[in-house]
Amino acid sequence: MATVEEGKFIDVKGLNTHYHEDGQGEAVLLIHGSGPGVSAWANWRLVFPILSKHFHLYAPDVVGFGYTDRPEGQEYNIHVWADHMIDFLDAVGEKKVSIIGNSFGGAIALHIAKKRPELINKLIMMGSMGIDHKMTELDAVWGYEPSHENMKNLIKIFAYDQSMAENGDLVEMRYKSSIQPGFHESFSSMFPAPRQRHVGAMALTIDELNAIDFPALLIHGREDRVIPLEETSMKLALHMPQAELHVFPHCGHWVQIEKTHEFADQVIQFLNR
Repeated sequence: MATVEEGKFIDVKGLNTHYHEDGQGEAVLLIHGSGPGVSAWANWRLVFPILSKHFHLYAPDVVGFGYTDRPEGQEYNIHVWADHMIDFLDAVGEKKVSIIGNSFGGAIALHIAKKRPELINKLIMMGSMGIDHKMTELDAVWGYEPSHENMKNLIKIFAYDQSMAENGDLVEMRYKSSIQPGFHESFSSMFPAPRQRHVGAMALTIDELNAIDFPALLIHGREDRVIPLEETSMKLALHMPQAELHVFPHCGHWVQIEKTHEFADQVIQFLNR
């Protein structure tokens, strides 16, 4: 079982792609979010050992994030990220998967479903983007400049439990992650101001959402300040034909961290139906 941040590498159309793999059974692709210093392991480390007892998990670092290549001069957009994940599935030899997408990763999942519906079994989207909405605290996340204080303030935005921001080890871990070589340079190039346009660029139209006709579970923290529940998951649930919505109370944007076991239970039950 993977227990450290370092995973494996695979060539994906010339991109040396870092990923974690574990478990047996139905293939599940986990796509991380877009916070500063984020990686697949940072996003999924707590649920990975739980879900890997039930499913064959793949958790890659999307191009530009984590330990996957950052090609010189690479332009980043939703199509680059979605195509990278599609090509990753081809590289590991998976023909059909369920996808768990966190925030930005949920938007990538929707674009994969639009581009290559034959690849999809079920969708799980957590605090997901993918429908146009007015930015709130996401602007501070995408505009992050590295410092301990800024990281502490971001953790206050991400988490419902404000005491998490007083955890010096957590702040230090996330800060150090954000300043690893190349991490901030690529991150800051992805979402330059004005940032509202990037939300729209990741969004599907209502007609496109109506065509995403797979079983879908939308999970959201009620107190999410990064991706507001009412503007995103509630609307997505209205427009995706087979979508159902579960809202966790007393929970911010980090559902998989603040509600680890409850989140894993929802995933296991939904995928095993």
